[in-house]
Amino acid sequence: MKKYFFPLGLVYFLALLTSCATRKPERYLNQAMQSEPYDVIIVPGIPYPYENGNWHPVMKIRVYWSEYLYKKGIAKNIIYSGSAVYTPYVESKIMALYGEALGIPKEKIFAETKAEHSTENLYYSYKMAQKMGFKRIALATDPYQDKLLRRFGKKFKLDVAHIPIVFDTLKQINKIDPKIIDSTAQVQNFISITERESFWKRWKGTLGKNINFEEE
Repeated sequence: MKKYFFPLGLVYFLALLTSCATRKPERYLNQAMQSEPYDVIIVPGIPYPYENGNWHPVMKIRVYWSEYLYKKGIAKNIIYSGSAVYTPYVESKIMALYGEALGIPKEKIFAETKAEHSTENLYYSYKMAQKMGFKRIALATDPYQDKLLRRFGKKFKLDVAHIPIVFDTLKQINKIDPKIIDSTAQVQNFISITERESFWKRWKGTLGKNINFEEE
């Protein structure tokens, strides 16, 4: 199976660049701590597996960040988002399994299974949260992705707060690689997005142009 290399060091580097161009992630975290708890946080997915059947380092930090926000009482619920895009595993369901393995109650975890691009992660999860009756909604992801999705959210006037990962805080958390039964998140007769869509259609998807806003 094809592997998707996105070194964790690169994530830290991108986070550093982002912090130079935007407000410090720590400020967003402090604001979140001082405000009322969010009804739900949205956590975008990433392909699974990475190497030797393990989760991707980026998936790992996003799930651990969601666990941190939940256990600190900053978020009441979590929506993990992502379909089976590049591999035959539904990203959101895999993340939900890891989140539950880390101790997040199953009834507090929800999976948005339609999104195939980061813009769709945010939009579909936001609409899902609204339909579920959640009012206070926040995006919880790495600073680099947060910056990209912030522009999209503003363009479509999505009432979403932002709690980007604070890497200094994340470093202090003892991280393990819990075992999950990933077969429960596997789909049959899978066809990768690279085989069913052209490069340009995928690029349009990245920009959010494959979303049918009228249906949503």
